[in-house]
Amino acid sequence: MGYFASEIKTMDDLFVHTLRDIYYAENSILKSLPVMIEKTTNSLLKQALMTHLEETKGQVERLKRVFQLHGVEIEGVNCAAIDGIMSETDDVTGEVGDKAVLDAAIIASGQAVEHYEISRYGTLVAWAKRLGRDDCAGLLQQNLDEEKAADRKLTSIAETAVNRNAA
Repeated sequence: MGYFASEIKTMDDLFVHTLRDIYYAENSILKSLPVMIEKTTNSLLKQALMTHLEETKGQVERLKRVFQLHGVEIEGVNCAAIDGIMSETDDVTGEVGDKAVLDAAIIASGQAVEHYEISRYGTLVAWAKRLGRDDCAGLLQQNLDEEKAADRKLTSIAETAVNRNAA
């Protein structure tokens, strides 16, 4: 059995655990985005990251509301996945000397984060609906929609400018 098997016995337990996982992840992202913004030289990328920083603050507030609606304590659990993505981001962006290539690395790292978040939010929306928590599902869907839009924006910036400049 896994590390959390003794704590997770029901779908509700799994929902709450995953909610705490994404809460931890979003708070980690809030700490790392300003560093990425500072390193970025492409103005479109910088603006997209600044916009997403503000969206992430709103996502954390929505998550707090989901915790409240669901009647559980607002807290995070360590998320090895996001910690790994962040560690890899630090490693890769710390090694890039060419600013145009650094922007491409930042986009790649950002999309790794977005894809993780999209997978978590998609799962949480489905589980919330299955648990009869449409109120929670609606808030989580808003976060999911923002993450998908951020991913599309990063793809657009990469395809129209950053990758060409880095090549």
